[in-house]
Amino acid sequence: WIKNMEKANNLHIIKLSDSDFVRTLENCIQFGTPVLLENIGEELDPILESLLLKQTFKQGGSLCIKLGDSTIEYSQDFKFYITTKLRNPHYLPETSVKVTLLNFMITPEGLQDQLLGIVVAKERPELEEEKNALILQGAENKRQLKEIEDKILEVLSSSKGNILEDETAIKVLSSSKKLANEISEKQAIAEETEIKIDEARMGYTKI
Repeated sequence: WIKNMEKANNLHIIKLSDSDFVRTLENCIQFGTPVLLENIGEELDPILESLLLKQTFKQGGSLCIKLGDSTIEYSQDFKFYITTKLRNPHYLPETSVKVTLLNFMITPEGLQDQLLGIVVAKERPELEEEKNALILQGAENKRQLKEIEDKILEVLSSSKGNILEDETAIKVLSSSKKLANEISEKQAIAEETEIKIDEARMGYTKI
């Protein structure tokens, strides 16, 4: 579908395994040529971070973007498509909020839900922005909690004697409890936001 849609625009097809994929991507960004990145896994190359976030800036009167160590001009006509052959990929929340996901195996109900999400994002962008921010915050909380858990295991395995007399262990356990409480509070806020978004979506079902 993508290949047919962009065929007339000289679509370039690349893979992360291509030796010249960065150079091809740079040229397409500068000249506004569409790119299709095929067969990705569940992790993306870090070099794509600025592109997915569209971190453009003005330099010498031109719109530019930094790709890896290179700064190149950014054409407003540039389009970037990514596809995967994975049947049921699981992308991290911080990846999902940077792209628009389209499931070609989607059911009518799932398609309706996606379309409702697009409408709500247009009509009530503040709710969608808040939801995305909470998703990123949730991912960061989980990362911090994992670090605390690892630290606890490390302290427990290295501690000798009565652990209650180990000040380091006590501090780690205390900080873990504090973080868990913060995550619970933020999760409650996320659930309230989810209810608001669902209510807003239902109002546009007829559309």
